[in-house]
Amino acid sequence: MYLNGTQILETPRLTLRPFRVEDAEDMFNNWASDPEVTRFLTWPAHKSVDITRMLLEDWTTRYEDKSYFQWAIVLKESESVIGSIAVVDFKEDRCSTDIGYCLGRRYWGHGIMPEALAAVMNYLFYTVGVNRIAACHDANNPKSGRVMQKAGMKFEGILRGAGKNNQGICDEVWYAALRSDREHAQTPSPSSPSDERA
Repeated sequence: MYLNGTQILETPRLTLRPFRVEDAEDMFNNWASDPEVTRFLTWPAHKSVDITRMLLEDWTTRYEDKSYFQWAIVLKESESVIGSIAVVDFKEDRCSTDIGYCLGRRYWGHGIMPEALAAVMNYLFYTVGVNRIAACHDANNPKSGRVMQKAGMKFEGILRGAGKNNQGICDEVWYAALRSDREHAQTPSPSSPSDERA
């Protein structure tokens, strides 16, 4: 594998880049302080922007580690930081990663997170050289599963009572993709309808 860390990625609507401490206001206002966004996450909503700033100070020191992957999701039209996406578990010996993400509530339902996830998956598959990318969601949060499906992940199974988040113990629904899935995928027809609801 080629470990070169969190590089800048571009999509039609988004720039994915390393976080900066100056992103604290956007992060706090757009998602970190919203209990609805953090409902199915493992960390509570931030009570003040100072907590967000302290977290970003920690994250930004980690970028020197080339096996650390943590992106700010920036909406090009406004230059606002609207979410995050990161490798939350990196198994170098198996060329495998698990991914987590969150997005500001006002940006839900516009296909933004599948766009970001697909870009990160392409980078991890074809630049870093991982073989497997996986993600999971609380069984009570099926919209997150739609994001994974849209990005090309396949349903693998449910681990009952395996997770814990702000709602307590939960069933984890797992999706994953292998690099070979992308290499053998057929190009979709231009006339295929797109589903932008999730």
